[in-house]
Amino acid sequence: MESVEQKFLRYVQVDTPSDENNFDVTPSTQCQHNLARMLCDELRAMGLEAEVTPNAYVYSAIPANCVGGTAIGLIAHIDVVGEPKGYGVKPMVHKNYEGGDIALKEGVISPEKFPELDGYKGKDIITSDGTTVLGADDKAGVAEIMALAEYLTAHPEIRHGRIGIAFTPDEEIGHGAALFDVKKFGCQFAYTVDGEELGEISYETFNGASFEMCITGVNIHPGQAKGRMINAVAVANDIISEFPKAERPETTEGREGYYFIMAIEGGVEKCVLHGIIRDHDGKKFEERKQFVRSVAEKYSALYGGRVSLTLKDQYRNCADVIVPHMHLVENVQKAMREEGVEPITQPIRGGTDGSQLSYMGLPCPNICTGGRNAHGLNEFIAVQDMEKVVKILLRIVCAYAKQS
Repeated sequence: MESVEQKFLRYVQVDTPSDENNFDVTPSTQCQHNLARMLCDELRAMGLEAEVTPNAYVYSAIPANCVGGTAIGLIAHIDVVGEPKGYGVKPMVHKNYEGGDIALKEGVISPEKFPELDGYKGKDIITSDGTTVLGADDKAGVAEIMALAEYLTAHPEIRHGRIGIAFTPDEEIGHGAALFDVKKFGCQFAYTVDGEELGEISYETFNGASFEMCITGVNIHPGQAKGRMINAVAVANDIISEFPKAERPETTEGREGYYFIMAIEGGVEKCVLHGIIRDHDGKKFEERKQFVRSVAEKYSALYGGRVSLTLKDQYRNCADVIVPHMHLVENVQKAMREEGVEPITQPIRGGTDGSQLSYMGLPCPNICTGGRNAHGLNEFIAVQDMEKVVKILLRIVCAYAKQS
């Protein structure tokens, strides 16, 4: 039987970055099919029925071996971020970490910058070589679910209800749940295994929206520009100044919402601002959307209709759906404590596939993988934490064997 460490080391070396510039195609990158097919083949080799769809969604299930259990699902995503570099991951295993800097091929992970490393002494830590992300977000979740599946199929004496297994593409670009077939999945409840620090469980997410402001300028030779030129770049700069500095990602925490201008592209004749809005509170979220509308309307009026806005909802806070089913949280907390892990119940400053799936009729909290520093070159995970997550998942699915 292959360990969760061995599975993880194999999976991270399969290229799967998603591409936000190819949002209209699922998966956004063809390479995601490679891992999807691999996982499907491995599930079949365990004796399970499994399929991979043309859009790189993998569906499988471990049949119930007891009467009266609740069908529970486990979900992880196969894609990783494209930036910083997500291709060509070369993992490094640092056995029995003794403290101090972790030397990579390029750079170091230092406890001065990441003081949480002090809690990892004696553990085996996996990193990239420093030139790419590691991809623990979310290949750790994939490996943990696959390790659990292999363990359960090898131990039919362990009683459990039906366990749905699904792996999704394009979560990192907010599209992971878009084509998810809840009916095919066949579960009453589910968990995304897509958190970070060991012990994390989240059933609250941001409400999320994206926006684009398009400014159409008038380009005149600068020597004759007075009173005639409309510099779209300058207008964009004025628009950005309207957004409060205290309400940016870098100045907020906890349940505080924010506006995030992520990109500005174009020139004098045309300039486009790309941004997102986040807030846990539904009322404040709507107020933030209205603020963005008011800024666009203000500058459209100032410049004769030359500013347009496209505003789209992305996902909702799944707490409203999950709170009526708090057994989903309580069973995880109990499983963690039984494994000697203190639960860390906190809101996600982001969203998961579970945000959308909850509103598609599949209440879906998010639980930890053990990974740290996701989306960065200093990403790392401890082997022992992945092993612990597998044990926690086992306790969770066994708990639902006892529920009607």
